[in-house]
Amino acid sequence: MVKEAIKKLKPYIPEKTIAEIKQEQGLTKLVRLSANENAWGTSPKVAQAILDWGVKGANRYPDSEVTGLRQTIATGLNVSPEALVFGDGLDEIIQLLSRTLLSPGDEVILTQPTFSEYALHAEIEGAKMVDVPVDSNGVTNLDGMLAAITPATSMVWLCNPNNPTGTYVTHQAIAEFMAKVPQSVTVIVDEAYIDFVTAEKQASVVDLLTKFNNLVVLRTFSKAYGLANFRVGFAVVAPQLAKILQTVRLPYNLSTFAEIAAEAAYSDQQFVQTVVETVADERQKWLAFFKKLGVLYYPSQANFVFFKINNADALSQELLHQGYLVRTGLGPDWLRITVGQPTDNQIVQQLIWKFADKQ
Repeated sequence: MVKEAIKKLKPYIPEKTIAEIKQEQGLTKLVRLSANENAWGTSPKVAQAILDWGVKGANRYPDSEVTGLRQTIATGLNVSPEALVFGDGLDEIIQLLSRTLLSPGDEVILTQPTFSEYALHAEIEGAKMVDVPVDSNGVTNLDGMLAAITPATSMVWLCNPNNPTGTYVTHQAIAEFMAKVPQSVTVIVDEAYIDFVTAEKQASVVDLLTKFNNLVVLRTFSKAYGLANFRVGFAVVAPQLAKILQTVRLPYNLSTFAEIAAEAAYSDQQFVQTVVETVADERQKWLAFFKKLGVLYYPSQANFVFFKINNADALSQELLHQGYLVRTGLGPDWLRITVGQPTDNQIVQQLIWKFADKQ
């Protein structure tokens, strides 16, 4: 029999492929600004590394411990190699943490709104969701989360910068938050978009792992590194928890192709820095545009902006007809738009301005 919790689930629905949408809409061009992908692609070193490897050993299983990538990241983040747990994208890591740490009836505290997969996998395990709305500026309400903790609380999710709001909680704020959270509660900080933060130099809270054994930090290669198709994510955790997660984790979950690509991408920090700086410049133009337009928006530190506009569904359709796909369904009259190439950003801003003038 199927679990009762699963019967009630609302599935995460991935976007259709660009080819499918173009065919459905009769478009010759479609720019996807809905999935927070890296509009600048990936480092040239990735293609070269894969070409150098070719398909030798394709008939063999990959290194289940991803030894090379593990050591590369451990050195880069100054953590123990044993503290790293790798997944087939952060999707698998989210599932793995929920499966390992949650039992029926446990409470999980979430920002509202935030990435929907946190709740999806918690609900599969029979946990109860406790939503804490963002504040008036769209920022995660840490005080509200602390107030929501009860003896039944098992896990707290912090997406930082938060998806879909794009807002950011400072390193100091999270450190102060962790000092007040009971040791029995696991706090997971999803730093999928942390590379795009320009508000402060020390943005990641990986360094706090030495102080708090109940902290887990997630990172991905899908965003700033431009490897969404290769599905490489990882968790940095206390060694004792890492051992347990490694026991539950599926073996061979990363292909050699993915490991090679991630190692090459990580080695090219200049490419990442260029992307981050360009995104920051374009992001600021988007924020200035929405301010001039006079619509509600949140101060993003990610590679996307979340804004509210009248007749958002009609606007998204108009943009689609012009060959630009933005993210809908995240709140009434709210849209999320990925920071794209400068030319595309300018065109979309012109289209939004014209649409707003007609309202």
